[in-house]
Amino acid sequence: MRDAGRIAAAIEIIDAIETRHRPARNAVKEWGRDHRFAGSGDRAWIGGLVLDTLRHKASVAFAMGSEAPRALVLGTVTRAWGWTADDLASKFAGDEHAPDPVTEEEAAGFTRDISGAPANVQGDFPAWAEPSLKRVFGKDLITEMQAFAARAPVDLRFNGLKVQGDKAINAVTSKIPSAHTGALSASCIRIPQTDPTGKNAPAESIPAYGKGWVEVQDEGSQIAGLAAGAQAGDQVLDFCAGAGGKTLELSAMTGNAGQVYAWDVDWRRLRAIFPRLQRAGARNVQVRDGDETTLSDLEGRMDVVFVDAPCTGSGTWRRRPDAKWRLSEKQLEQRIEQQDEALDNAAKYVKPGGRLVYVTCSVFPEENADRVEGFLAREPDFVQRSTLDAVLASGGLADGAENVLAKCVDESGALQLSPHRSATDGFYIAVLERVG
Repeated sequence: MRDAGRIAAAIEIIDAIETRHRPARNAVKEWGRDHRFAGSGDRAWIGGLVLDTLRHKASVAFAMGSEAPRALVLGTVTRAWGWTADDLASKFAGDEHAPDPVTEEEAAGFTRDISGAPANVQGDFPAWAEPSLKRVFGKDLITEMQAFAARAPVDLRFNGLKVQGDKAINAVTSKIPSAHTGALSASCIRIPQTDPTGKNAPAESIPAYGKGWVEVQDEGSQIAGLAAGAQAGDQVLDFCAGAGGKTLELSAMTGNAGQVYAWDVDWRRLRAIFPRLQRAGARNVQVRDGDETTLSDLEGRMDVVFVDAPCTGSGTWRRRPDAKWRLSEKQLEQRIEQQDEALDNAAKYVKPGGRLVYVTCSVFPEENADRVEGFLAREPDFVQRSTLDAVLASGGLADGAENVLAKCVDESGALQLSPHRSATDGFYIAVLERVG
């Protein structure tokens, strides 16, 4: 396919997302299924443009004076990708699959200054979320949220149960030369994003992944795992384990010594964990599902209870940009109720002197500091400890990481990671200790 036809395809997909309310990745996949002539490179190019269009939706719509799919896509190609009106004219000329020629009004939008636009426009986030996000980011709100509108790298965690760092990084760079070690987690290997029109090599395709040497896990998520401080012989409960990404990290931290329990109320979320455990060589993990009666024998026995709570996912807006436009205040309120329930239920499994680690992939304070504050008011047996101290004590940080993480510490001692502060997804990490 030529670029003009690809742009036309992106416009078609954005229209399907907006009018049929389709999730972005589903809409891209459905377009590819219905247009078999498009190769993998075409689909990657088109999918990348669709996601970038959603990342920059508010700012581009403001500059273009329109939220029409055509305006959004053409505005993204020029304002985010750096193309010009002349570039588009040359690509559209003589191509029967090209969109209609660019108008003078559209061309003006390609270079329009929006520095005086409202914060939610400059930062590409929902207007209703501004008061909450300003509580966290203050004067840096626009800069922080603009970082959420950028593309995210692919992060890997090398699996210490099977391989050590040098061997893992060499195995990855032999297939993906641009990969390099992470800046925060000593176990992280980062694959940076390529040119926006390029095709990224899927991490799952490299031999090191198939051997269980590496797992896909954002570096911020790896830092959250380090806060658990799990050691050989510990009894660890991964409460709300989902597909098991952090379960694998916790198992590696214990060196397969001790016991890790992976629990989730929904067995469907747990299905992916079984092949991952086998591939990683994690032998000390028990998987449990269903209601909490399946955990009754663990009450008051756990050294660590890790609560990766259900949340809005606002911290993953770089990877799922359509989610930020679908999110509503009502959905945020529902998550708050679930988080309180998860904290209260998880607390009973922590033994005296044990650790409760509360994590969300969110930047909303209502889901984070507010929830911890409410929990501590209800549970006088718990006190909050410094998350940074817990992460440092794990011994799993890269050189120089402490200086970066120190900038992410909030007033209570928790960590709030973000793409701008820590070059990771948005994660909130709080460490609570049972002292009573």
